[in-house]
Amino acid sequence: MGVIREQGQKAKAASEEMALLSTEEKNSLLHKMSECLLDDMDVILLENEKDLAQGEKNGLSAALLDRLRLTPDRIKGMANGFQQVASLKDPIGETIESWERPNGLQIDSIRVPLGVAGIIYEARPNVTADAAGLCIKTGNAAFLRGSSSAYYSNKAIVQSIHSALQAEGITTDAVQLAKDTSREAASEMFTMNDYLDVLIPRGGAGLIQAVVKQSSVPVLETGVGNCHVYIDDTADKDMGIAIAVNAKTQRPSVCNACETIVVHQSWFDQHGTELVRALLEKGVDIRGDQAVQHVHEQVKPATENDWKEEYLDLIVAVKTVEHAKEAVSHIKKYGTGHSEAIITETAENKQLFFRHIDAAALYHNASTRFTDGDEFGFGAEIGISTQKLHARGPMGLKALTSSKYIVVGSGQIKE
Repeated sequence: MGVIREQGQKAKAASEEMALLSTEEKNSLLHKMSECLLDDMDVILLENEKDLAQGEKNGLSAALLDRLRLTPDRIKGMANGFQQVASLKDPIGETIESWERPNGLQIDSIRVPLGVAGIIYEARPNVTADAAGLCIKTGNAAFLRGSSSAYYSNKAIVQSIHSALQAEGITTDAVQLAKDTSREAASEMFTMNDYLDVLIPRGGAGLIQAVVKQSSVPVLETGVGNCHVYIDDTADKDMGIAIAVNAKTQRPSVCNACETIVVHQSWFDQHGTELVRALLEKGVDIRGDQAVQHVHEQVKPATENDWKEEYLDLIVAVKTVEHAKEAVSHIKKYGTGHSEAIITETAENKQLFFRHIDAAALYHNASTRFTDGDEFGFGAEIGISTQKLHARGPMGLKALTSSKYIVVGSGQIKE
């Protein structure tokens, strides 16, 4: 048996122990994990420096280096995430539905853990902490396969979590980091149905599609984010500019960042120059249609690929339209069903947008950057799903649960 399958086997055994923990035991462990992470901050930062140095040597982009980078504030945020998850209501054992049949059978549907969640992700060490915390609160074991570019960071974080598990008298097999980061090892995880109950990919389109297409283990698919902000003709000027700039620049390397700004032509005629200047002042590389190119010499011509691209960088495509229906048609054609926003004071256009666009999160007069487990009050997230089965949008605790029926009788037999 290979090392990956051995780890999977241990995770499966650990999941049985995790499923039996009480809410109090899980919360105590999460508080201890938060404490250990802060105690181990200096070690984690030193290990992260190794990954960053190797990433720079390997030519990782600025966006990927930003995803990889840990800071004291980011580690404090991870530790705070454990505390927040501990404060949330435990979904395990919750009664989803309850009813009595005419024959007297009492039927209850209750939430239960999934078992072992395998998470395959790219250069984002914070996912290690988020995934571990959510899995523990839901009584699952976590089998984590991060990328080789974040190996030292992920290993240090998992070692810190293991310190907490040991302190609480719980097996360290409950949270494991894959020892083999090769593609072959990842492919082996795709077929470990006997040990893994679900696979969750977090990363670029290539990773997600590889898992979806090759895995025989059920997949909770997280989505690529080609997100749009549409500024309608009645949008407040300052609000429109502020939201578009925030959605693009607040953290451009994440999946809920805006990649295309769609603007009503009449609004653009009045305020387009200010919008373009505001983006350029933030260092954004703008790809625009002819109307957008006309207002500033630094705007580059947009190609067909620019409307499709998830840049994850300080690059944005800008398109002008004649009316809200044209904006909706553009977003329906190029959007990935992640997060879409409309800035308008026209109720009819807001409802048009909400009725006709099918995405995990739709916004009116707010930035797409809020599609996040923490911002939705989930404490953390395991990913953002753009599929429609089991879970959609930011996936918090309930997305890591299944259900089972409890049927209580008094001697009933079927005739």
